[in-house]
Amino acid sequence: MKYLIIGLGNIGAEYHETRHNIGFMILDALAEKFEISFTQDRYAYITEFKYKGRTIILVKPTTYMNLSGKTVRYWLNQTKIKQENLLVITDDIAIPFGKIRTKKKGSAGGHNGLKNIEELLGTPSYTRMRFGVGDDYSKGKQVDYVLEKFTQNEQIDLDLSLINKAKDAVLAFTTIGADRMMNQYNG
Repeated sequence: MKYLIIGLGNIGAEYHETRHNIGFMILDALAEKFEISFTQDRYAYITEFKYKGRTIILVKPTTYMNLSGKTVRYWLNQTKIKQENLLVITDDIAIPFGKIRTKKKGSAGGHNGLKNIEELLGTPSYTRMRFGVGDDYSKGKQVDYVLEKFTQNEQIDLDLSLINKAKDAVLAFTTIGADRMMNQYNG
């Protein structure tokens, strides 16, 4: 079985380890765990590894967040992976910091990257894992907030446990399926 895991973010040093790039950060941590590295390919940085008899392909789009659908559609077609084996990881300001919420379908919830994916796939039916980055910003400063780096305390929490929890959730998606993974890791 093959799985396509797409972590959303923006390319470029200025976006490295910002809240909007939590998808990239989780994929980077998985790559480190399995001692693999990304190579640049069409619309993305990509790598793959085997885990419990499954092939897991990790993709970090180079199309920028708001055009992520182009990458998702291309790599779904290129790898011939079924849509139910797709997991998209993104940030979410409506979820408290460090909490994970996964759904098998739903609205984009105002997230432009998810809107573009839905538009180009022609459906809201794909599994997405939203990683909470909190909402500690002033009115009208949402964009600035998601493009800021995590605070020092948040980074400590990410390094100590939260990234590991997200990695475990991704691996659970590939082994026990979306429903059981959601029961175990949501909230």
